[in-house]
Amino acid sequence: MGRGQRGRSTLSTERPTATEIQFAHNSERQFALLLDFYGIPWEYESRTFPIEFDEDGEPTKWFTPDFYLPDDDLFVEITTMDQKLVTKKNRKVRQLREAHPGIRCKIFYQRDYLHLVIKYGLEEPEHLEEVTAPTRFPGPPQVVRLEDRGERLSAG
Repeated sequence: MGRGQRGRSTLSTERPTATEIQFAHNSERQFALLLDFYGIPWEYESRTFPIEFDEDGEPTKWFTPDFYLPDDDLFVEITTMDQKLVTKKNRKVRQLREAHPGIRCKIFYQRDYLHLVIKYGLEEPEHLEEVTAPTRFPGPPQVVRLEDRGERLSAG
């Protein structure tokens, strides 16, 4: 199985899971494992968009986002921590938005989802690429009052 595959849905057991699809990159498989864990329906490389055109308006360059989340009508592009690839993917997503303003596409950075993969034990450590600390932990921020910690503010 490969491109154009649909991921598991909570409503249907006919869709393959992340373990049944051959992904182009391990980071895509890891992200699909996370989507499966949360029961989020997904499609892998299901649509290709023209993003560059010649002077006659004919497409010269195309872009296929990694995932489509049908419940959110959102395309997702996964990127690793290689800065050269991040820059290239940012440019492609920007071109997609310019050429197709009605299409929603977000970039997910590997460092921002790998901590969840680890936390929930969805991946064996030997299958993980270099993992750095996330840029933001998921969930709402916690407000801690100094008085609750036994500290006082000085009127300074």
